[in-house]
Amino acid sequence: MSRQPLPGPSSEFVLWSAGRFLREQAAAFLLISIVLLVPCFWHARIQAGDLGSHVYNAWLAQLIERHQAPGLTLVRQWDNVLFDVLLLKAGNCFGLVAAEKIVISFAVLIFFWSCFAFLAELSGRLPWPLIPGVAMLAYGYVFHMGFMNFYLSLGLALFAAAASLRNGAGNWLLAMVVAALSLLAHPIGFLFFCGLTVYIRLWRTLPGIWSRVLPAMVIAAFIFMGLYFSTHQALEASWRDVSVFQIFGHDQLNLFGTRYLIFSWVALGWMVLCGTAVGYDAVFRGVHPAAAFRLACELYFVSVIGTICLPENFRVSLYAGWVGLLVSRLTLVTAIFGLLTLATVRLPRWAVGGFVVGAAAFFIFLYQDTGKLDRMEESARAIAQKLPLGTRIVAVASPPDGWRVPFIYHSIERACIGHCFSFANYEASSLQFRVRAAAGNYYVSTSVDQADDMASGDYVVRRGDLPLTSFYQCDEQDFTQICALALREGQKTEDPESEPVAIPAEPEE
Repeated sequence: MSRQPLPGPSSEFVLWSAGRFLREQAAAFLLISIVLLVPCFWHARIQAGDLGSHVYNAWLAQLIERHQAPGLTLVRQWDNVLFDVLLLKAGNCFGLVAAEKIVISFAVLIFFWSCFAFLAELSGRLPWPLIPGVAMLAYGYVFHMGFMNFYLSLGLALFAAAASLRNGAGNWLLAMVVAALSLLAHPIGFLFFCGLTVYIRLWRTLPGIWSRVLPAMVIAAFIFMGLYFSTHQALEASWRDVSVFQIFGHDQLNLFGTRYLIFSWVALGWMVLCGTAVGYDAVFRGVHPAAAFRLACELYFVSVIGTICLPENFRVSLYAGWVGLLVSRLTLVTAIFGLLTLATVRLPRWAVGGFVVGAAAFFIFLYQDTGKLDRMEESARAIAQKLPLGTRIVAVASPPDGWRVPFIYHSIERACIGHCFSFANYEASSLQFRVRAAAGNYYVSTSVDQADDMASGDYVVRRGDLPLTSFYQCDEQDFTQICALALREGQKTEDPESEPVAIPAEPEE
C-alpha cells in the first residue's frame, strides 16, 4: 500500500473546534448524550463489577474523614485515584447513591466523546456512522468489570491525544494538562497517550522507508517486554489463557454468557465484511480511503501484537496485590483502533444499519443481565438492613457459568453501606488505593491473599476471624437470591450451612 501524506495538522485551538461543534451539532450532541446515559439509570444501581467496591470504599473514606473508623487511613497518591476522589467529593455533596450516577455518567461521556474526537481528528471526518460501535465499547468489558480509574484514564488520554495531534502551544498545553489528569486516574492511560502521540508524530515526519521501520521497532519493543516478563520470576507473570482469536478487540463485547460470545464474533465478522466492501469500492470504483487509513491499520496491527506479547497478570514490589487483567483491558485500545480503520473509509448504508441493529441487540442483552445483578443486590440489601450495625461480613457470590465478569460479589459490598463492613474488601490490603488498614483493625483484612480466599469462598474460618457473617447464594436455581449466616470456626466462607472441620493448631512462634 503506497503511503499518502496526511494533511497538515490544524493549528486551531481544540477547545474552539469543540465549541463550534457543539454550536453546530447541539441537538445531535444532546440527544446522543441522553440516549448514551440510559444504561446508567435503568436500574436502581449501576451494575459494573468492581464499581460496587469503589462506592463501598468511598463510604469507608467518609468514615475515615469523620474519625469513625479507627485503624483505617487515607493516603496521598498520584495515580489510580481520580475516580475515587471524584466519587468521594460528589458523595459528600449529594450522597453516594446520587454520586455514583453523576460520576459514572461523567466518565461515560468523557470516554465516548473523547473517542469520537480522536477518531474525527485522525480520520479528518466526523465518525457519525460509528456511534453505535463507540457506544458498545463505552459499555463493554472494561466498564462492566468496573475498572473505572482505567476507563476514565483512557478517555482522558484519547482527548489529550486528539489535542496533541494539532499544532500550536495552546493545544500542547491542553494536552499536557489532560494527560496529567489521565495519569492521576491510571498510569496505563498516560503511557498510552505518550506512546500514541510519539508514534503518530514520528509517522508524520519520518521520510519514506523510515516510516515503515517504525511499526517494526514498536513490535520489537513489545517482544522485548514479553521476554523480560517471562525471564524475571519475581514478577510472577502469567499470560492470557484464551484463544489467539480473542485479541482483535471484539472480546470487549463478550460479557455475560454465550450469547455475548456469539455476538462478539458476529460484530468482528461484520467489521471484516465492511472492510471487504470498502476494498471492492477501492479496486472497482476508485473510491479510496482517507490518507490516515494506512496509519490506522498500522496502529491496529501493532496493538494486536502487543496484546500477544504482554502478560495478563504480574506482581511488582510496590503493591501487595496483582497488576491484573492487563491484556483484557488493553484490547479496548485495539477495538478503538479497529473503529479508526473504519472511520477513514466511506461505509455503505447497509453497514451503518448493521451497527445500529447490533447496538440495539447488545443493549437489550445488557438490560436483562444487569437487571439480574440488581435483583441480587436488592436481596443482599434487604438482609443487610436487618443485621446489627457494624456486623462484619464476607460477600461470596459466583456468576453463572460462561459469564466473563466474575466480580459480582462487589455489589453485595455496596449493599452493606451504612449497615455492615466487608472484611474481605481487597482495596486496603492491595496497597493500590487510598484506603489503607492497620494490622488488628476491626473493619478489613490486611492480607491480600486472605481477602482473595475469603471472597472466593475457599477460606477456612479461624477463631481469630470471628465474629464474621457470610453473605452467600442460597438457591441453586436462582443465583440472585442471597442469604446470610454467622460463620463458625472451621467453616468455609462460601458454605456457612456445613459442619465445621477441625483446624490444625498454628505453631507457636
